[in-house]
Amino acid sequence: MRAAVCSGYGPPEVVRVQELPSPALAEGQVRVQVTAAAVNFPDVLLVAGKYQVTVPPPFVPGSEFAGVIAEISGGTGDFAVGDRVTGTAMFGAFAEEVCAGIAGVARIPDGIDAPTAAASGVAFRTAYHALHSTAQIRSGDDVVVLGAGGGVGLAAVALGTALGARVIAVASSPEKLSAAEHYGAVQGINHHGGQLREALRELLPGGAAAVIDPVGGELSEPALRSLKRGGRFVTVGFASGTIPRIPLNLVLVKGIQILGFQFQDIPVDEFTRNEAELAELLASGAVAPHIGATYELADTAAALRHVADGRAIGKVIITVS
Repeated sequence: MRAAVCSGYGPPEVVRVQELPSPALAEGQVRVQVTAAAVNFPDVLLVAGKYQVTVPPPFVPGSEFAGVIAEISGGTGDFAVGDRVTGTAMFGAFAEEVCAGIAGVARIPDGIDAPTAAASGVAFRTAYHALHSTAQIRSGDDVVVLGAGGGVGLAAVALGTALGARVIAVASSPEKLSAAEHYGAVQGINHHGGQLREALRELLPGGAAAVIDPVGGELSEPALRSLKRGGRFVTVGFASGTIPRIPLNLVLVKGIQILGFQFQDIPVDEFTRNEAELAELLASGAVAPHIGATYELADTAAALRHVADGRAIGKVIITVS
């Protein structure tokens, strides 16, 4: 099979497409013929050897895929060969075949194509659980979304709007803010203009109910300051590459909560409910991912570079077959 291989840690350009044997199928796994895969910022960090966990090279990067089950190996429930599925794994998705455990795959609803399924997996699930269960937003809440042009950020804009929130989008370019406004943001702030704290204060004199932060870095503190008393700051990741330092006196004085989002922290029954609600929103067309760029498997390094340079708007997709 063809696969994009990271033979040693480094920039995206170390990834090369080559022929590899098909991956071994373990008990309780399914083999998926990959149709499309989505590029996420952690893929860039994993290739660079700078992610919070490491995978020894050589390895096939890629954590999010959609395709068709080609083979099963016991203990796979009611999945069958030929089922259209989307899934996640730590690595292995940028290839013609990937093997994944049953817990890491789900059927693609009718009416959703493979690129859309790949693009709406991790980002939309992260955003929905973070908004609904961690931030606990309600209709009418003012919500600040940092990195609003990226995969998780743009998903949070669309889903926050669908849940009835008033979303303030913070992004790094007019193009990203335009996309955020297209998906429902009521206001946009270009943080490259500086003075984010003042801009948020002007737009939200009463303070925001919640902040969704997939970026970190220098944006976190001014966004946290924009919260009203009792507001929730949800940290999702650090796409800026910098973990922020937060003055704890702000937490004390404003009575706010700083919360970290992890899938495993959501109670099982609530997780199941959220997943069903999100699937319905996607299947009905009420929300949809924005695919900002598409690359062929042969151009995987270029797709990773697109994400690494912060040029991605929404999701970047690699088409495989």
